[in-house]
Order: sequence, then C-alpha cells, then structure tokens
Amino acid sequence: MHDEATYICDNCGEEIVIPVDVAAGRSQSYVEDCPVCCHPQLIHIELDDEGDADAWGEAE
Repeated sequence: MHDEATYICDNCGEEIVIPVDVAAGRSQSYVEDCPVCCHPQLIHIELDDEGDADAWGEAE
C-alpha cells in the first residue's frame, strides 16, 4: 500500500505527486489545481487489491 501517486498534468505536462487517502474508497475523483500551472485537473484514483494506486488527471 502506498500513500502517494503521480499523474501527468494535461496542461503543462509536469509529473505531479499527490497524496492518496485509502480510507476514501477504491475509486476516487476530485478536482484539484495543478501546483505548477494552476489549471484545474479532474483527478482519478483507482486502488487495486494490494492498495496500490493508479492515478490520472484530465483537464477540467
């Protein structure tokens, strides 16, 4: 189980590290501004059976 994941910002192309709250469920989605370019991203997180996170972002 990991408490961090990464995604690539659709706007600036930077790899962003985000915290993962495993208590929030296996499938999560929320909007967060990119800390580099400040454009909003729709963040998706999926946790597998071992608690490992797969994350990706979409431009909002």
